[in-house]
Amino acid sequence: MDYIYDSLKVVIESFGGIASARELAKAGVSRQLLYQGMINGYISKESHGNYVITNNEPDEYRMIQNRSDKMIFSYSTALFLLGISDRVPHELDITVPQGDNVSRIKRDYENTKFHYCKKELWDLGIIEVTTPQGYKVKTYDLERCICDLIRDKKSVDVQIYTQALKEYFSGKCNPRKIVKYARQFHIEPKVRTYMEILS
Repeated sequence: MDYIYDSLKVVIESFGGIASARELAKAGVSRQLLYQGMINGYISKESHGNYVITNNEPDEYRMIQNRSDKMIFSYSTALFLLGISDRVPHELDITVPQGDNVSRIKRDYENTKFHYCKKELWDLGIIEVTTPQGYKVKTYDLERCICDLIRDKKSVDVQIYTQALKEYFSGKCNPRKIVKYARQFHIEPKVRTYMEILS
């Protein structure tokens, strides 16, 4: 019995503390072993088709993102994961393509704030980062985050906004990349103004 628990734990932890039935099957976990793990109380169903180790604290970022590959961490949450903001987010900012139904996820995770963007711009700047618990999740790169902040200034905390823009334009700025993104979001004049003032 301990062998079953240990093997399931290793596999599920390798996926960030939560794994889908498909991921478990690819890792060699049979339906029978999965069923046995549930019967014995080793693993629990976190949501439809997703499994966690019972009484284990899975990585929250990984757990939420596991619900849909269309959910990308953005805004203040992305800035925290990128090391630009030292403020641990109480509410997780997530961007999804317009038209995506996230009502079930909103219901299951109250500490989420969803942002919607045009489908053709949704995948601009997606990268992988490591969470504080050491797992890989998808977030937007720094240039995309800065563009999102400038576009949606009213919905962003003033301190986070100011710190991020100062830090970016005074040292981390990639002029070609930020201007390229800004053009696609139709905010090039604003971005160029910040570049002149803050660099």
